[in-house]
Amino acid sequence: MQERAPHHLVPRLLLVAYLALLPFCADAADTLQFNRDIRPILSDKCFRCHGPDSASRQADLRLDSEREATRDLGGYQAISPGNRDASALWQRVSSTDPDERMPPADSGLTLTPAEIELLGRWIDQGGKYQPHWSLIPPARSGPPTVKRRDWPRNAIDCFVLAKLEQHRLQPSPEADRRTLLRRVTLDLTGLPPTLAELDAFLADDAPGTRRWTSGSPRPSTATI
Repeated sequence: MQERAPHHLVPRLLLVAYLALLPFCADAADTLQFNRDIRPILSDKCFRCHGPDSASRQADLRLDSEREATRDLGGYQAISPGNRDASALWQRVSSTDPDERMPPADSGLTLTPAEIELLGRWIDQGGKYQPHWSLIPPARSGPPTVKRRDWPRNAIDCFVLAKLEQHRLQPSPEADRRTLLRRVTLDLTGLPPTLAELDAFLADDAPGTRRWTSGSPRPSTATI
């Protein structure tokens, strides 16, 4: 019999998969973001020879710095903001000449057509860099608008449902109360609920909240 991942691990695995796919999921109409869409490409495919390490840098070119990437290189720029065709970076990554194309064949690195197009779109949109994500203050964003307004119970549900609707998926049926309690106790304590906790939880019909009480060292109340 095939083993299934524990319920409490599923959301985390989905989050990891979602974050890993972010650089390749930007819609054609979206404004590209350097940290989300471009930095991963440059870091993986270009920074080895055109990054911060001066010992391995080639052609005195840095692509990790906006100032360096857009400076005058003697009548041309690696990145000409707003004009991919005037950008040496675009000319090299899109070239069909193996002697001109970057990354070079002997590097063992290649850019996919999707990655090349992302670079071109980013340049056309202004080629704006961003500081490393850890240096950007977090900003609160409002919940997205969803079609099925009766389903979300909180703002997080709106984000989940918006992504499901984007991919034309339906939410899973609501789990029964026993399963809900098991999930939340495993998440919070690493242990399944006791029989006393289960009985108290199933007997609690308070509207709008589901909680249980216990005399054990576990949290005395919790909301699902």
